[in-house]
Amino acid sequence: MNARTRRLTTAQALVRFLSAQYTERDGVRRRLIAGTWGIFGHGNVAGVGQALLEAGEDVMPFHQGRNEQSMVHAAVGFARQLNRLSAQAVTTSIGPGATNLVTGAALATINRLPVLLLPGDYFASHAPDPLLQQLEHPVEADVSVNDTLRPVSRYFDRITRPEALIPSALQAMRVLADPAETGAVTLALPQDVQAEAYDWPEEFFAERVWYVRRPAPDPVELAAAVEAIRSAGRPLIVAGGGVHHSEAEEALKAFVEATGIPVASTQAGKGSLRHDHPADLGGIGHTGTAVSDDLARTADLVIGVGTRYTDFTTASGTLFQNPEVRFLNLNITGFDAHKLAARTLVCDAKSGLEKLLEALSGHRVGQEYEAEYRSGKDRWEEIVEAVYRADDENAVPTQTQVLGALDAVVGDDDVVINAAGSLPGDLHKLWRSRSPRQYHLEYGYSCMGYEIPAGIGVQQAAPGTPVWALVGDGTYLMMPTEIVTAVQEGLPVNIVLIQNHGYASIGGLSQETGGERFGTAYRFRAADGTFTGAPLPVDLAANAASLGMDVRRAKTVRELREALAAARASDRPTCVYVETDPAPTAPPAEAWWDVPVAETASREAAVEARERYDRQVAGRRRHL
Repeated sequence: MNARTRRLTTAQALVRFLSAQYTERDGVRRRLIAGTWGIFGHGNVAGVGQALLEAGEDVMPFHQGRNEQSMVHAAVGFARQLNRLSAQAVTTSIGPGATNLVTGAALATINRLPVLLLPGDYFASHAPDPLLQQLEHPVEADVSVNDTLRPVSRYFDRITRPEALIPSALQAMRVLADPAETGAVTLALPQDVQAEAYDWPEEFFAERVWYVRRPAPDPVELAAAVEAIRSAGRPLIVAGGGVHHSEAEEALKAFVEATGIPVASTQAGKGSLRHDHPADLGGIGHTGTAVSDDLARTADLVIGVGTRYTDFTTASGTLFQNPEVRFLNLNITGFDAHKLAARTLVCDAKSGLEKLLEALSGHRVGQEYEAEYRSGKDRWEEIVEAVYRADDENAVPTQTQVLGALDAVVGDDDVVINAAGSLPGDLHKLWRSRSPRQYHLEYGYSCMGYEIPAGIGVQQAAPGTPVWALVGDGTYLMMPTEIVTAVQEGLPVNIVLIQNHGYASIGGLSQETGGERFGTAYRFRAADGTFTGAPLPVDLAANAASLGMDVRRAKTVRELREALAAARASDRPTCVYVETDPAPTAPPAEAWWDVPVAETASREAAVEARERYDRQVAGRRRHL
């Protein structure tokens, strides 16, 4: 080896390269790849596994996982907590280890969150074909199961020669650090290439800083946006996840306090303003608050900040009903900024809001409009208080009373994590976010099983932060395995495990759409063959205890409050198990969501559901 090269295997070179990558924004520098999750098999044990061992923990921290999908979820939780400025890698074997990454990759890309995936692959030489777990394609010999990761990755490459890693690794870092392009990045690594040595240029291992830019708005777009805001009588801001990713919360607060324009938030944007700010109206859309959705129906200008306008936000195109409504979208991604035929500000959320505030000097909405939305906010707070309150401390708690008990225990910096079931709707309507990072809902993909591993990722990103993973029994049964990781690493993640004996959320949706809750209850078969017998005798609390958690069972509201307080005070992973009263207590949906109903059916429930569906779908608008 001469002075300008270093002889390493491809895997060793990749690990060394990753250890020298950094991001920087606003003068703050972080490692871009802060650690690597892994489960080893014949596709990566002698390549990436050996390289991680040789490099050591100081160069690249290693985290042992139990399920490949959940390792990606943990990495996503880590990246979201750090506003996408730092990420983690995930390495797997070939075969099922690699394909288990697909769900996590889709979640990361849909939510615009960075994660680096390093699955093993077939031999590039094809010398031992077909090897164990290899997919053989009769006419495309270069296809492997890793190609399933292509559509859910923002960048994909298969490294078939050592030197091919150099340009591909640089492109991978560019995408991970780019706020407009980020998502899952996949470098598929043939196992023979991982172990092959090459004389690498020393420059490849030099420290690199990827500056996370804050593009300012175009002057022409800015002038048009200012004119639109000045001429609007009922403007409404829809705050999305981009507010958090850009760390634009203070800029939004300053903008709102100067202009009086109210803010409604998507699932990803909730917490952009503290819940008790006079202009914070809570969630918007199908799971939104009454005050947000009422204002959305009459708004003449909707200002989207960092949102991609999913169907939950727009109530499947039925929410924004003012005939004169127009849209102004501030987004770092042009693809999202142009949605709903909007005027656009393609820029960073923080810099865009600051420029808008400067240009709107002296402008403020009318006093009557402010009084209207503040009064609506007060009325909604009364509803929240009512559903949180438990008049009988010895009663079995409802799900909303569980949230009320948790609300009374958490501090401003606690993080509450959820992704699927009926909880996202209740949380979006009712949760009182006290800080920008407290409300951690993965609702881009709404992936059951996300919560527990994401809690681990948040703990890694913010040690000492109390973390609450809220899961129902359906979600828990899908993926509880990373509890073992939390116990192994001594990460005091708190799980609030709600037992309601089935897929309660989908059961409710099934009832509404004519499905009569078919196949949604966790019960024995009855005499007629349906799942309507007694509840299954599954003890999830005992299961959590068997995986190493401290478990506290709560049968009443009083016991629940005590258990939550004890969990928060503990320095060990703790599960609070509670069986809830199944009676729905959350406020009903304030806006529609389009789930198509059978157009023809013989059962009365489906016929009636179709009649309701036809009435609702008639209100859909295409904003052109």
